[in-house]
Amino acid sequence: ARRAAGQWRCGHGRGMQSAMLLALRPGGRHSERGGRRRGELEEAEKGRMKRTIIKDWKKRLSYFLQNSSASSNVKASKGGKHHAYYRPSPEEARLWAEAFDELLANKYGLAAFRAFLKSEFCEENIEFWLACEDFKKTKSPQKLTSKAKKIYNDFIEKEAPKEINIDFQTKNTIAQNIQEATHTCFSAAQKRVYSLMENNSYPRFLESEFYQELCKKTPITRAAQGT
Repeated sequence: ARRAAGQWRCGHGRGMQSAMLLALRPGGRHSERGGRRRGELEEAEKGRMKRTIIKDWKKRLSYFLQNSSASSNVKASKGGKHHAYYRPSPEEARLWAEAFDELLANKYGLAAFRAFLKSEFCEENIEFWLACEDFKKTKSPQKLTSKAKKIYNDFIEKEAPKEINIDFQTKNTIAQNIQEATHTCFSAAQKRVYSLMENNSYPRFLESEFYQELCKKTPITRAAQGT
């Protein structure tokens, strides 16, 4: 169900094509009315699904805001380092619209964008991109090979739990390259996914109500953050 919803939201449009084919089949007035009725029901269902997605997304991002704006919300990583996500000022948030890299370079912006992709059932794209960024920093040859196989199993192979949308040739090349893994194993796929996010999800994120509110609201003061 998640995969089907994700494919519709990310632009595959298979359901719409099916409705059009049904409407064009011969069979007289009854067939025409039936096709029109099916089309109307399908559109209504898509409308309900979209409203549910938007409602869930707003709730998720609202929760994210409430739990990340205060300095008391600090998470410890395995290395003992602490990361606090502060709500950005409107000026900082507006910088995200200048370039996709500006958004990805900001921890709060990246977390918000990730939550947005989750609402669109496309979070595997940013997760794959982040996994590739981590992979390129790996120095140990042994770890490089194990990480390459994990990325392949998670995102590349057919029916992978977080399978990304890339062509068969690229997948086949990756399958061959990970046998002797190098830092460039996933370069082509990462560029493809980056372009997909930059040209599709990123513009929708900038138009979202959540991002627009970040650009308008007064930033939380240091006193309000408890610092």
